[in-house]
Amino acid sequence: MDGLKLSSRQSAARTVISVGSLRIGRDFILIAGPCSVENEEQMLETAQAVKAAGAHILRGGAFKPRSSPYSFQGLGLRGLKILRQVSEVTGLPVVSEVLDPRDVGWMSDYVDLFQVGARNMQNFSLLKELGHTNLPVILKRGMNSTIQEWLLCAEYILAEGNPKVILCERGIRTFERYSRNTLDVTAVPAVKELSHLPIIVDPSHAAGKASLVPALSLAAVAGGADGLMIEVHYHPDQALSDGEQSLSPAEFSQLARRLLDLRKFLETSSQSETPVVRP
Repeated sequence: MDGLKLSSRQSAARTVISVGSLRIGRDFILIAGPCSVENEEQMLETAQAVKAAGAHILRGGAFKPRSSPYSFQGLGLRGLKILRQVSEVTGLPVVSEVLDPRDVGWMSDYVDLFQVGARNMQNFSLLKELGHTNLPVILKRGMNSTIQEWLLCAEYILAEGNPKVILCERGIRTFERYSRNTLDVTAVPAVKELSHLPIIVDPSHAAGKASLVPALSLAAVAGGADGLMIEVHYHPDQALSDGEQSLSPAEFSQLARRLLDLRKFLETSSQSETPVVRP
């Protein structure tokens, strides 16, 4: 694919990114937590629940780019402080979205991974600045972007010296309106053919409805995703943002068991398969 110098499958071996004892790109990773950090109680209860269910990383937004300027925009610095405190209590690494290149430096004190949201996938100033940090970056696919455009955005981070890029498929905008977006499961094996970078899937933003999240999650695992990012809130009906697509802790716990069982089955099956010899 034209222009892919650093993210191309031919340019390097499979990338494995270390976050504590986690090896993203080798181990299957579950990232879970609420869309937004709302208060200490909400974050601590949700974090303890998702950790008990098997989650490896806690997510929570402190800065929220919303379609309406009147919607909840996040707690900002206070939200990041809560996220850090909860991380210290639970031992879970944390990821949060960064919106502005000027925030990258000081936010590094509060997060273990950065997230670039779909709306900022082509914020090239932000991508370049993230290329100067040593923290992993989860780069979400833009809602109207092709796979090539997405990988070229990853190149901006890689070209500035940061090799720790994790791609995240979160659904693309199509004519379908039943779901929030249309999950492009094709992107998972396609990225693995084209690039050495790990790829995870966010079924919550693809679905827009909690009822669809389990099926999309299982499909992503079957497609070969290196992990999932799932929205979980301890009271979804009271969430300040994205409650309709958030699982309860009990729902997440049940889903996590199914996901880990499926992953184990797929690994066992692949080890026992006879290779196909092509002339």
